[in-house]
Amino acid sequence: MHARSIAVIVAASAIIAGCTPPEPPTPEWELKNPVVPLPEPPLGVDHAFSELDDPPTPETVRLGKWLYYDTRLSADNTISCATCHRPENAFSEPTPVSTGIDGQKGGRKAPTFINAAWALLPHTFWDGRAASLEDQALGPVQNPIEMGNTLDQMLETLRAIESYPGYFQEAFGTSEITNDRVAKAIADFERTRMSGNSPYDQWKAGDESAVSDAVKLGDELFFDKAGCNQCHLGYNFSDTLFHNLGVGWDPETETFADQGRAVVTEVEAETGAFKTPTVREVTKRAPFMHDGSVATLRDVMELYNRGGDQNPYLDPKIQPLDLSEQEIDALLAMMEALEGEGYEDTPPSAFPQ
Repeated sequence: MHARSIAVIVAASAIIAGCTPPEPPTPEWELKNPVVPLPEPPLGVDHAFSELDDPPTPETVRLGKWLYYDTRLSADNTISCATCHRPENAFSEPTPVSTGIDGQKGGRKAPTFINAAWALLPHTFWDGRAASLEDQALGPVQNPIEMGNTLDQMLETLRAIESYPGYFQEAFGTSEITNDRVAKAIADFERTRMSGNSPYDQWKAGDESAVSDAVKLGDELFFDKAGCNQCHLGYNFSDTLFHNLGVGWDPETETFADQGRAVVTEVEAETGAFKTPTVREVTKRAPFMHDGSVATLRDVMELYNRGGDQNPYLDPKIQPLDLSEQEIDALLAMMEALEGEGYEDTPPSAFPQ
């Protein structure tokens, strides 16, 4: 018999006996994942949750954290959102592409979603096919080579777990478990994963000693000679748009292995174009690009320095940069200075039963 059921029987017996019933014990999974206040956006993140039309609450975030890490959302109980979007890799992964159920390999690397409450909108996924974090959240559940489940089976599983309805009640006002509520809870947890207060942010806030001279030179290059800010702009260093760098182009067949944004829009000019990732925490996310084909950040800079890989759809913003090795070093130092805090997370060690 479940602990809560036993507690109810004990409480009823105590009332009949005229005694004050004892408080039921707090389940281990609640102790390991308590309701906590929403985090404050760190230095450098110039937004607030109150700006959102439907901001997260402590209750939706707690529920979302369980769901995000719960492998029971997958068909074989082996894969969770965190399998590919790992906290230690700034919610990306250290492999070129993702691995789903039965060891199946996908075609793309899991992108980060740090600062996603504001910065990823209005498009998510590398090709922008989802319009919100909620739209994105359930896609991997249904993907046959990712979590390999159906939404109906996912709901059936969650409804059969005795304690989950109570947490949906806590988060949404009723115990009903629906696809929309699962998506909202996961998205709200993701919205709290923010990166800021990096040495770079501290420098920009007025602390001249927070970074080295190399970082300051890298910053000057980033916004001038290297022109990185043409796409990597704003507090999260991304324009949320789509650009073709030539990554994945095969000059022999004159085709892309992955057509990118064009698959979504059916616009030929967007062939091979992918979403601009944030530069924040970029040092945690090797290998790079949508297919994980660029091994190191220095390799990324060499790609930009040579003007991308030539193809008929190359973004006109991508031009040879003529950067010296010293200048590349300075840009890499600037990126390292964008290693911040606030996104870190520890997976729950216990889940609702």
